Amino acid sequence: MAKKLLILLGIILVLAGGFLAYRWSAAEDYTIFATCLTEKGVVMYGTDWCPHCQKQKKMFGGAFKNVLFVDCDKSPECDTVGVKAYPTWFVNGKLLDSGVQQLETLSKLSGCPLPP
Repeated sequence: MAKKLLILLGIILVLAGGFLAYRWSAAEDYTIFATCLTEKGVVMYGTDWCPHCQKQKKMFGGAFKNVLFVDCDKSPECDTVGVKAYPTWFVNGKLLDSGVQQLETLSKLSGCPLPP
């Protein structure tokens, strides 16, 4: 009985490790994309409490830390540039319509390639 339990536990640990490795690597795939957006002056305006902003951030996974994000609760910049709702992206000198943007859209507008 104890041997079966140890085998089951081992299988669970292997599966959990594989899942975590997949999730980590999938999030890291967007690091180059997110860095490119920032280098091109692309900005996401939003707040920490906004559910649409949270959804947008999750699309980047851990790579979102490389996106230039302005928290509109903390920065007057949002009022200055005319942000009315969240999230709002600034790309190529223009504010996009507010709402969650597909990564493909951000890629096309910015010229930053998505990972294969």
